[in-house]
Amino acid sequence: MALEDEILAALDPDQRAVALATRGPVCVIAGAGTGKTRAITHRIAYAVAIGTMDPAKVLALTFTAKAAGEMRTRLRALSVPTVAARTIHSAALKQLLYFWPSVFGGRTPDLVTTKTGFLTEAINRAGLSSSLRATNRELMRDIASEIEWAKVSQVAPPDFVDEISKRNQKPRVLPEQLVQIYTAYESIKKQELAIDFEDVLLLCAAMLEEERDVRERVQDQYRYFTIDEYQDISPIQQRLINAWLGTRKDICVVGDPAQTIYSFAGATPVFLNTFTQRFPEAEVIRLSTGYRSTPEITFAANALLRVGQMGQELVAQNDHGSKPTVSAYADEEAEIAGVLADITALLTAGTAPQEIAILARTNAQLKVAEKQMLKLNLPYQVRSTERFFDRKEVRDFLKEVRKASVIPAEGQGWIDELRSLAQPYLTGETI
Repeated sequence: MALEDEILAALDPDQRAVALATRGPVCVIAGAGTGKTRAITHRIAYAVAIGTMDPAKVLALTFTAKAAGEMRTRLRALSVPTVAARTIHSAALKQLLYFWPSVFGGRTPDLVTTKTGFLTEAINRAGLSSSLRATNRELMRDIASEIEWAKVSQVAPPDFVDEISKRNQKPRVLPEQLVQIYTAYESIKKQELAIDFEDVLLLCAAMLEEERDVRERVQDQYRYFTIDEYQDISPIQQRLINAWLGTRKDICVVGDPAQTIYSFAGATPVFLNTFTQRFPEAEVIRLSTGYRSTPEITFAANALLRVGQMGQELVAQNDHGSKPTVSAYADEEAEIAGVLADITALLTAGTAPQEIAILARTNAQLKVAEKQMLKLNLPYQVRSTERFFDRKEVRDFLKEVRKASVIPAEGQGWIDELRSLAQPYLTGETI
């Protein structure tokens, strides 16, 4: 069997349709558990196998380092190891660092990995230290989130009050105070020659838009684009994608408007929902066969989607299971008590502890459950709570970025160090 036939043989009919759509623009609406990663990686592999795509000119983008790593692993298994699969931030940072000496000159800026110190100074400079306690971690996190939302939404300080009034969710800090802090924060960063992760996107987009030579080099490097989780794209990320793509149309986006989870951070499904308006000739393919959940769970999910008039309804392929239940509680304390009562009943009935899990959106919510389980002498394990910047590979990488900031721009040794550190996570091309 030819390689291209082997690639297609592993797919269901809908996934196969995605793989066969080797030229863009393509829009894939993929519900949860429908095998979207399988579909898009096989699409790339099939296009490479038949000669439609040069793997060295493919840029596959997703939202998390874990998802990018999984994509690279799958592509290697499909004999296409040279495809660049990255997060949008890592792709932008790589290009910004590569071109910084020639475009901006001077030393490379420090990368702000946590905003707390800068925000504390910004609050002091704004004369707000008496009314806002910088030691309140939750408050500082909220202020940081508001500034991040403004920057990825491309809202400048003078426009912040008007724009925030249009949102349903109101900030904990007065908008006028946020403007003062936002303005001071940007001023301090400029003085310290530092950039945050939002600046990485903004600066990379501006660099590509304003520097023709840079734009042409990047567009020559990457011709074919695959973008996962497209429902969670922010305005600045879309601006960056536009700069990468240019006037070309070899783009495949994958998403589900029902799975938007980063709207608090400026993400919006509007770019997914309007994709066919920007590309009227786009091929739209829907993945509706769910392989993750039982029919009972899928039925409940479909009912919610119909009420919200959004997303892709699914058809479950798994065997039947128990029906999901919904319980309402007066407060968080009652909720935890009810959950632990259910767990105790399951354990008494003989359910193995490793088959029981409590899932929560934030680590803070789990702290309450932990305290109660200790009181009840219920053994437990806490998983997936490691902070991103506590990971060894991230700490090593940022240490080298800080070291690079004090080396003259014309020296390239530090770039080599960064590349060697990142090699397990990045492919071998230069930008």
